[in-house]
Amino acid sequence: MNTVQQLHHVGQSIWYDNVERRLLTNGELAGMIARGEIRGLTSNPTIFMNAVTKSKDYDAGLASLARAGKSGEEIFWDLAIEDIQAAADLMRPLYDETQRGDGYASLEVNPDLAHDTTTTLSEAKRLWNRVSRPNLMVKIPATLEGLPAIKEAIAAGINVNVTLIFSRERYAAVMDAYLSGLEDRAAKGLPIDGIASVASFFVSRVDTKIDGYLNAMIDRGGAHAERAGALLGQAAIANARLAYNDYKIMFGSERFAALKAKGGRVQRPLWASTGTKNPAYRDVIYVEELVGADTVNTVPPATLAAFLDHGKVHANTLEHDLPGAYQALARLEALGISMADVTRELEAEGVKSFASAWKALMDAMEASRRTVLGE
Repeated sequence: MNTVQQLHHVGQSIWYDNVERRLLTNGELAGMIARGEIRGLTSNPTIFMNAVTKSKDYDAGLASLARAGKSGEEIFWDLAIEDIQAAADLMRPLYDETQRGDGYASLEVNPDLAHDTTTTLSEAKRLWNRVSRPNLMVKIPATLEGLPAIKEAIAAGINVNVTLIFSRERYAAVMDAYLSGLEDRAAKGLPIDGIASVASFFVSRVDTKIDGYLNAMIDRGGAHAERAGALLGQAAIANARLAYNDYKIMFGSERFAALKAKGGRVQRPLWASTGTKNPAYRDVIYVEELVGADTVNTVPPATLAAFLDHGKVHANTLEHDLPGAYQALARLEALGISMADVTRELEAEGVKSFASAWKALMDAMEASRRTVLGE
């Protein structure tokens, strides 16, 4: 039994944060599924940008679509949807076997729409209909403007992967949007038992941001330096553990019980941004320290390889030392580091990063289109 299978036995699923056409055509993704190494797949604009611009795998399809008169953006969506449909088809037996528990492939709406509720919802419906796979999850960012789109997408029967969650406060709003969507759908007499959702709570970026502030204090020396040093690498895991406790409270509530009686499913927390960015930290720290029932961890290729090689599985590490998690965040606040400010910055940076990757991708697609046509 590999370490990922051990995680599944204690209630956590590993999803693969990567998609490339070669994985779909050379049998590699199918092999990972068959070996029990992954139980789902996620993507984002940066992943697609790297896949399309750093390989020749898409050249033939791109040329054909360009000659058919498609724009650069239309070409991208055609290629991306082909990939996601192929990934969803490979995952479909797992989706059926787990009775819709796992086996999902995620595709993100245009990140330029992060602050546009109406168009985000329209885009989510468009992608849902175009991909036309029951095990698709449409990724919608957890911006303030994204929250109503999330609620309405759930009410419309669309599986949603809510992305770019950094704060517990925003996470609470995400859970409320999910439950409200189910409630609205149930009130219309529509079934809710087939709808799935995950809430992608970002992890390592929190440590990267806060460690930067702490290291600046350490460099300055003085009374705060020693206390700052003791808090390095503590914030992200503490934040996630408290978020998981929030999840348990919400989905243990009477409000959810009423939906569960109608077939409603929990919205599983999904730990995202779990590749270790600081080489001083264990390369699988954001997997080993975030194990809990009814959760997902989406990992990039290097983290998956590392975890399969030397990861350790201990059940329920998400529930370890909750008082210590509260204390760690309180100590940060005492040093003048506001989690509210940090997570607000991280959301803005995340939206900007994905929008920048989207623009680079669109520019590359348009350049490739022009090259094919000799323009």
